Amino acid sequence: MRMTFRGRLVMRLIFGVLSLALAGAPVCARAEALFGPFSSLQTQLSRAANNAPGTVGIAIEDLATGAMSGVNEGVSLPAASTIKIPVMVEVFGQMASGRIDLNTKMHLQKGDRDWGSGDLADGRQGTQRTVEQLLWLMINDSDNTATNMLIRLVGRQRVNATMRGLGLHHTQLGDYIRSAGDGIRYALRSSPRDMVRLLDGMARNRLVDEWSSKQMLSILTGQTHNSLLPQPLPRETKIAHKTGSLHDTLNDVGIVYLDEEPYVIAVMTTQLPSLSVGRRFIHKVSRIAYDELGKFAHWRQDSGMPAFTMSVKPHYPSSQALAPDLEMWNVSGPVPPAFPDAPGSLWGPAATAEPAAVTPS
Repeated sequence: MRMTFRGRLVMRLIFGVLSLALAGAPVCARAEALFGPFSSLQTQLSRAANNAPGTVGIAIEDLATGAMSGVNEGVSLPAASTIKIPVMVEVFGQMASGRIDLNTKMHLQKGDRDWGSGDLADGRQGTQRTVEQLLWLMINDSDNTATNMLIRLVGRQRVNATMRGLGLHHTQLGDYIRSAGDGIRYALRSSPRDMVRLLDGMARNRLVDEWSSKQMLSILTGQTHNSLLPQPLPRETKIAHKTGSLHDTLNDVGIVYLDEEPYVIAVMTTQLPSLSVGRRFIHKVSRIAYDELGKFAHWRQDSGMPAFTMSVKPHYPSSQALAPDLEMWNVSGPVPPAFPDAPGSLWGPAATAEPAAVTPS
């Protein structure tokens, strides 16, 4: 009996996925190798990028199949505050090694201060925060001073070495976060593909270890800057993501939980004539991805292909809608006391134990 077109395509996808899995390689197929809804995604992304303002890079991965689509996904671009994800990864890596823990205390030093984003810079010298508190400030409030304190703790070169070890050669932390002047454009670099690969490992519980991956996703779901990727999507859509902005740059990278069919997306834009133009572009790409990957998910289900097994399902309090963007350069708010879903003892000493003493790098 002659196989139908759909049957041939399903067999091609299954054979490709199984071959890569048996070889122990990451499952990732370029959109050009596929047909149907996923190839439509590539077509629309290419069209959007051709009419884009400034310079843009896009990478999108369907987690169930590992299929990836994008435009300029391997191009090095200003990372802005998305570089804080690699810093977070290194912090969790050093917790896994036992060097530090969530209770490790850090004290604000003069060289940590940066007023570009966050209010910790206004604290008195010697102000104390735990690693746990600094992680939340760095990701959720995008606090630059909290980030610099964590970089001082774990070591900038160690962050870079970890990224190289993961094969993320476009991701570079060239300096502490210094928002004054134009040097930040060149000091903090990454690419859409690097960001997608980092988040892919997190979604699959493989980044550092299972516990660390789940905790990092938990932190990312608390993001307060939600006017980019989340804005054009249905209000109930859950997203674990991190934004970044400079005077001519807007980035947003994250995992979108589309009806329990998650996908990873990274959109990076720079050399923008205005941030409002960049915002509209990210909105457009985000909606294209949501619609087309929704169709692709239904196609996979109809074809009998397995869905992605989620490591952790993000959640917000039922009474809390996605928060609008706070002013990126003057964030304020309470310091979160602990991970919202954390048990009493997460890593190292129990919460009641004396925090470990660590000599900053």
